[in-house]
Amino acid sequence: MADLVVLYKTPKDAAAFDKYYAETHIPLARKLPGLRKYEISQGPVATPAGPAGVHLMAILSFDNMAAVQAAFGSPEGQATAADLPKFASGGADLMFFDTRQV
Repeated sequence: MADLVVLYKTPKDAAAFDKYYAETHIPLARKLPGLRKYEISQGPVATPAGPAGVHLMAILSFDNMAAVQAAFGSPEGQATAADLPKFASGGADLMFFDTRQV
């Protein structure tokens, strides 16, 4: 498997972010070809030291890195990526990696 983890930093307007993310971005991302699982954080994101400065985390799972690359090379993937600046006013960090069970 391979995962994409997105860390959405604290936006200027959390309520507007949440509304747009739920109503617009999730439906776009769910159309990504090869997407196997899509999870998001619920409630505050914290660290052992306190608040993380992250409003929301998303974890998207695919069969492998080739599937991640194909998904984001597709028209659906390009539309999903182009949507980020429309709502992620605090910025977002994206990380891609292969996974294995241990």
